[in-house]
Amino acid sequence: MNASVPNPLLELRKLGESAWLDDLSRGMLEDGSLARLIHNDGIAGVTSNPAIFANSMASDPRYAQPIARLLPTVQSAMALYEELAIHDVRAAGRLFLGLYDASSAADGFVSFEVSPHLAYDADRSLAEARRLWARLDMPNAFIKIPGTEAALPAIRALIADGINVNVTLLFSPERYRAVAQAYMDGLSDRTHAGRPLGTVASVASFFLSRIDTLVDKLLDDLSARGQPAARTLRGKAAIASAARAYEIFEATLATPQWQALSAQGARPQRLLWASTSTKDPSYSPIKYVEELVVPGTVNTMPLETLNAYRRLGRPELRLERHLAEGADAREGLERLDVDLEAVAAQLEREGVAKFIEPFDRLQRWLEDRRRNPNAS
Repeated sequence: MNASVPNPLLELRKLGESAWLDDLSRGMLEDGSLARLIHNDGIAGVTSNPAIFANSMASDPRYAQPIARLLPTVQSAMALYEELAIHDVRAAGRLFLGLYDASSAADGFVSFEVSPHLAYDADRSLAEARRLWARLDMPNAFIKIPGTEAALPAIRALIADGINVNVTLLFSPERYRAVAQAYMDGLSDRTHAGRPLGTVASVASFFLSRIDTLVDKLLDDLSARGQPAARTLRGKAAIASAARAYEIFEATLATPQWQALSAQGARPQRLLWASTSTKDPSYSPIKYVEELVVPGTVNTMPLETLNAYRRLGRPELRLERHLAEGADAREGLERLDVDLEAVAAQLEREGVAKFIEPFDRLQRWLEDRRRNPNAS
């Protein structure tokens, strides 16, 4: 990028959207690359998940020495994983503390996810989230909880506890509505207990590219069966769903419940655009960043997408257009009997499974090292 040309990532911040990195590894902490992203590109937070840690720990040679050092002290692969991951999350969190303070706790967060095996178990998710929050012991941490229907009581209870929550794996605007209600109810519970609201933060992570991947397959099938209108809707379902989620966000802020909470210092639960790497090579590599520049939201990008946006991005507010186009796209999909709520339910199930598989694979890999310290 030419130094005389404004950095699109920094321009996002001027337009009111925060750019976060969807990646974390020991390497980027030790070689200074994360610090440079913060300093040069205005990266304002980090998200992680079981797949990210599985890839990092199994491929980054910088983990070999810490693993060897920890092996005599841990009794399970899970304990080994947790020691490694918490070290990384806390190290990243320290890099963001200055921004966290300077932004009055609006940005500068680092996320750590509970075991994906707990996605449908509210009681165990709640207990695990409380334990991990205590272990991380830093104000700019988010505990990630999948936004399944089963997890809604845990989300409410965690917010009531004052624990920051990143609600992940959201594909449905209606499920997002339920998550936003759980957040408000948790804050209401907190007020009834006489506890302050201003220290509690939350984001709702709405996943994008996976929606288009599945819906585009349905549309291609419809097109092949003689419905040419289906092809005109390719690549529109994700943005249409995101636009609907944002409409729900705005409606939530207008409710009497939120107005009362806001008057007591509560912070809005920000929408976070996730799954922003483009899966279809015919689409722009920055499609899910460029089309969703929305003030007050977060876009978390894998490094490849972040680099592409730095190179190609042209930040521009397009919200009003997307709200109108999103309504048209949803109507067109409905006419074709494409049920976005059914799509969301399928993607939620698949999303949980996609986190379980690398999480379990990493546990097996770490257990092999625990039992065979000299394994390569």
